Amino acid sequence: MKPKVSKKKRKPTTLAKSKKSTSSAKFKKQMTVTATAYTSHVNQTDSTPNIAAWGDRLEPGMKVIAVSRDMLNKYGLKHRSKVRIKGLKGEYVVLDKMNKRWKKKIDIYMGMDLKKAYKWGRRKVELQWN
Repeated sequence: MKPKVSKKKRKPTTLAKSKKSTSSAKFKKQMTVTATAYTSHVNQTDSTPNIAAWGDRLEPGMKVIAVSRDMLNKYGLKHRSKVRIKGLKGEYVVLDKMNKRWKKKIDIYMGMDLKKAYKWGRRKVELQWN
């Protein structure tokens, strides 16, 4: 007599996937900061609106932030650090720095899109980095 064999297809065993995305899992530090937005319009910058504080050339479409100087001095962010802003897609790069008077603050670069910058306004966001 032959043993009965089930004809049901079995699903292959897989490891459970983490709910965290791999991109946010690689960042070790995080902090809640105030986030505003800026553009390359002359009335929001100095006489060289497309040149950031470290001399990097900014172009619309770039995912760039400026950070307050305490974020550089106390919290380990550096020129060209890659960061993630919770709620926004992709990684942003630190290419600009803000005036010394600001603390725990970032400015998100919006190219030449004033409407988008005003719509962003001022928000508290979770910033992640290494």
